[in-house]
This record gives sequence, C-alpha cells and structure tokens, in this order.
Amino acid sequence: MKEVKRPVVSVVVPVYNTEPFLAECLHSLEKQTLTDIEIILVNDGSTDNSGRLLREYAGKDARFVYVEQENQGLSAARNTGMEHASGHYLAFLDSDDWLAENALQVLCAIAKLGKKGQRVVCDRHRSVR
Repeated sequence: MKEVKRPVVSVVVPVYNTEPFLAECLHSLEKQTLTDIEIILVNDGSTDNSGRLLREYAGKDARFVYVEQENQGLSAARNTGMEHASGHYLAFLDSDDWLAENALQVLCAIAKLGKKGQRVVCDRHRSVR
C-alpha cells in the first residue's frame, strides 16, 4: 500500500461573515514560504460573499480545502476543521487576521526544537509604519 504524504502543517480558518478581511487572510496563507501545508477553510454558514471567495481559493490552489456547515459558532467550526486536518502540526488563523510570509516556517522550526506534545503559541504582531 502506498503511503500518503501528510502536509507539515494544517491551518484551520473558521469563517463567518468576514468578507472585508478575508482576501488578505487567504492571500497571506497562499504566499507562505512553507509550501507543504493544507488550509482548511470552514464556512460556518456565512451570509455574505465569504463562501464565494473561499470556494474561489479552493478551486485555484489544491492546498485549500473548502468545508461548509450551518452556523454553529467558532468552537464548532474549529472542531470541524480539526476533523479534516491531516498535518503533522495544527495551526488556527482567524479569518480577519493574516500571517507574515514566513510565519509557518518559523513556527515549525521552533516546534521542532521543543519536546513532543509541546505547544507553540503566537499572538499578534503590530507593525509600525
């Protein structure tokens, strides 16, 4: 039996009516320097055009996986995303946030230095221009 290659990181993005911010979020994932990733996009019953944008990204990049459910809230959407995740590491990104291009690569490098089962947590970074 052929072994299926797992992505390094599964990124779960729960989405509910965040259309104004969503393109920047998805673009930041698309441009990650760590490319061996899967992005689980969970549409939690959005009533705006978020679902259309999510399907568009999933249609043009195989790393994006679109999942749709009735609105159940953030925790349920994250749980749904975890059920679809297959990566060695798991990350969550809110749909109104974005990541620096090397964020996942840096976080994975830090995780590999730690003990098995250890969590790597990051919070907001504020750029001053």
